[in-house]
Amino acid sequence: MSRKLDDSEGITGHVPAADIEIARRARLEPILALAEARLGFAAEELIPFGHHRAKLSRSLLQRLKDRPRGRLVLVSAITPTPAGEGKTTACVGLVDALSRLGVSALACLREPSLGPVFGMKGGAAGGGRAQVVPMEAINLHFNGDFHAVTSAHNLLAALLDNHLYWGNALGIDPARVVWPRVLDLNDRSLRRVRTGLGESSFEITAASEIMAILCLAEDLADIKRRLGRIVVAWRRDDTPVTAADLGAVGAMAVLLRDALAPNLVQTLEHTPVLIHGGPFANIAHGCSSLVATRAALSLAEVVVTEAGFGADQGLEKFTDIKSRQSGVFPDAAVIVVTMRALRFHGGASREAMPHPDLAALTDGLDNLVRQVAVARAFGLEPVVALNAFPGDSEAERERLADCCAELGVAMAICDHWTRGGEGALALARLVQQRLAAGSAEMALLYADGTPVEEALETIATRLYGASGVELSPEARETLQRLKRAGYGELPVCIARTQYSFSDDPADGGLVKGHRLRVRELRLSAGAGFVVAVCGRLMTLPGLPREPAALGMGLDEAGNITGLA
Repeated sequence: MSRKLDDSEGITGHVPAADIEIARRARLEPILALAEARLGFAAEELIPFGHHRAKLSRSLLQRLKDRPRGRLVLVSAITPTPAGEGKTTACVGLVDALSRLGVSALACLREPSLGPVFGMKGGAAGGGRAQVVPMEAINLHFNGDFHAVTSAHNLLAALLDNHLYWGNALGIDPARVVWPRVLDLNDRSLRRVRTGLGESSFEITAASEIMAILCLAEDLADIKRRLGRIVVAWRRDDTPVTAADLGAVGAMAVLLRDALAPNLVQTLEHTPVLIHGGPFANIAHGCSSLVATRAALSLAEVVVTEAGFGADQGLEKFTDIKSRQSGVFPDAAVIVVTMRALRFHGGASREAMPHPDLAALTDGLDNLVRQVAVARAFGLEPVVALNAFPGDSEAERERLADCCAELGVAMAICDHWTRGGEGALALARLVQQRLAAGSAEMALLYADGTPVEEALETIATRLYGASGVELSPEARETLQRLKRAGYGELPVCIARTQYSFSDDPADGGLVKGHRLRVRELRLSAGAGFVVAVCGRLMTLPGLPREPAALGMGLDEAGNITGLA
């Protein structure tokens, strides 16, 4: 959700400035000049999209492969509230602060989805003085990657329907088609639709398996292999039908060729940022692309990246999915916390959570304790970053500091939203100290080849505080089919609410002893995992009662208004 800076917080003039106004006033460096000065790129190694954004060319990515690897810092958070706790803002503040300290630093972030932009959450380019720019382009269409994923996904759906229409030579059971369609908007009416060949459904593009493939593939050859493994349907004899069986891989790869290249932009302080890929962390694996991460680690001493929502979701999926497949593990971790979230988890209402409440905050600290334990379960000793708000009380800050001291974790109070990188210098120094102490002894939560049900039990009991897992009859039937087809020991990606350790957002951020209810299992063979959809989570969100779209428009000069 957007905050505003007033005159006393560093913006000249008397009208409060929204994020979009701060971004418009910024002086951006031409992207080709920035890339040459900060990264050593030649102009022909970039594919420019106007003056301030570009894609990295395939020849450049190839050139970077043999370079020494930098250090990777993963930014996660406590369980969020609907207002968001500022992970992206913290990433931007931290990378700017590291640059101020003379460190060669670069950030890797996910691309925004139009669903949240026009829905409840707003944009995803940071905020205040800790933004990535050009903010409007990044939040709206950007360089076409979401469109490419959407088109490739729906092309596969069309080719599948076409195969059924022209005789079904592969013997597909029409009742067991499992490939939906996607769009990059929130629209609950499309969750279940009737088509000319029967029922179908839509998901949001960020939940597409092709988005996951884009973000996990090593290169074009790997993306084609993964596309070919996508299971789109089943025959009556329980054998899978893949995209390769349909002959769809070539055309899909054509649509995704340029989308595999990371996008280069900059912060307000001209620190380079790679933004690429956009899987959600509640309904997908929540990490920016592996291609971007590898490129960044070849370019900078320290790379700052984010993992969506709380550590129990984003950090777990980053490690158990992305790191497992790539061998790229974090060297340090940051857990972002806000006083308002701690108050909320401690029982304060949404209306009351912006206001000091020491008792509620004290009760809510258990959520931080548990998220620190999540990081430690993977061998990471996190740094806690307090994303400070003007209404935070000194007593609350002291109580948080006491909690961190009891946990044995370092804490920094951060004011990057109002002061940019300068406001995150304390955090940057703590991160430097953590990196200087040596790389973390990382460990996966469960071993390769662990059966799906055992992996679900491990995550639920060790990270979520659950007493166990309950599979619905439909999920149990699917699990047996996956086992028979050889998919029963893939890693798992748990899709559930981001607002609780359970599958019910009403349970809040302190729940323990619950049963994790798995509604259905979905195979993502190309991405290399099984998705466990829990509770009532929808993979195509709906709009809130008052969506952000209602506040957007164009002024008389054609400038966008209301984009947060």
